[in-house]
Amino acid sequence: MSQQKAILRANGFTFKQFFVAHDRCAMKVGTDGVLLGAWTPVANVQRVLDIGTGSGLIALMMAQRTAESVNIDAVELDEMAAAQAQENVAASPWSGRVHVHQADIVEWSQRCDQRYSLIVSNPPYFSPGSECASPERASARYTTDLTHDVLLVCAENLIAEEGFFCVILPESAGSKLVELALQRGWHLRFRTDVADNDTRPPNRVLLALSPKPGEQLLDRMTIRGPDHQYSDAHCSLTRDFYLFR
Repeated sequence: MSQQKAILRANGFTFKQFFVAHDRCAMKVGTDGVLLGAWTPVANVQRVLDIGTGSGLIALMMAQRTAESVNIDAVELDEMAAAQAQENVAASPWSGRVHVHQADIVEWSQRCDQRYSLIVSNPPYFSPGSECASPERASARYTTDLTHDVLLVCAENLIAEEGFFCVILPESAGSKLVELALQRGWHLRFRTDVADNDTRPPNRVLLALSPKPGEQLLDRMTIRGPDHQYSDAHCSLTRDFYLFR
């Protein structure tokens, strides 16, 4: 497929190596998911779990970034989103390595006998408030169905001893998650605070937690530079995915 034809594809987002249709998903492809998929550490990863995969975006990014021997499980509660994720996986170069499961992660984690060296999630973070256009969008946006405490419990049930649990959240919600995780015995290993530009405070945070203590790395990045163009750090992080990087 040429770039010109790829750009014209509707109802989704075209990346360098795959296309993500998202017209039947409550939450569309966005900056947060791409940042998490590009930032998450994948060295020595053996098996990956994507909690709340939605369109399958992050699971496919993990497949692109890992070896052919790495299998990826992607769990999604919403039936329509899970079906679309399966279609996106089937059309990708990694259809044999990414496995989509339409299930409640709480129930699924209790019967799963696997341990994962990497768990990723772009989780809900809004407290219940104004009504959404659909129950599916409310489930994707609000923590009613999947609180961060429950999310941590699920990760605890499934993480390998030296594994990483990686999320992206608004800065305030991320800091609260870190506090909660530390209370439960997790260790913060990597944290990147993300700001729109150098004149604004960080508005989102990338986190990597582990059951095992180790070196802690904290840094900051901006999406755009003083010229309003994408920053070198952002371009470097995402160049393997966006078409024009």
